[in-house]
Formats: sequence, structure tokens, C-alpha cells
Amino acid sequence: MEGINQVSIENTKKEAKSASKRKWREIEAIKDKLILEKEMDGYNDPLSYYSDLIT
Repeated sequence: MEGINQVSIENTKKEAKSASKRKWREIEAIKDKLILEKEMDGYNDPLSYYSDLIT
């Protein structure tokens, strides 16, 4: 019985760690999106922003 509880505790820790990593990935994605939007603010057309990146 003790072994089952230990496995359950370990699984719970892994799930919490996984959820935490997922949240950080979501935060990073939002941060990247905001940075991109801020960079694109000076451009009227998104295509002109990307064409400036290429050249």
C-alpha cells in the first residue's frame, strides 16, 4: 500500500511540474507576441514589416 501512495505522490509532483512548464511556455508565447506587436506598431502594413526583416 505504501508503494502505491509513493507512486501517486510522484505522479502528482510530475503533473504539477508539467503544468508549471506549460504555464511558463504560455507566458513566453504571450511575451513574444507583445514584443512582435510593439515592433510592428510603426508599420501600417504587416507585410512591410516582414519585408524590412528580409532586406
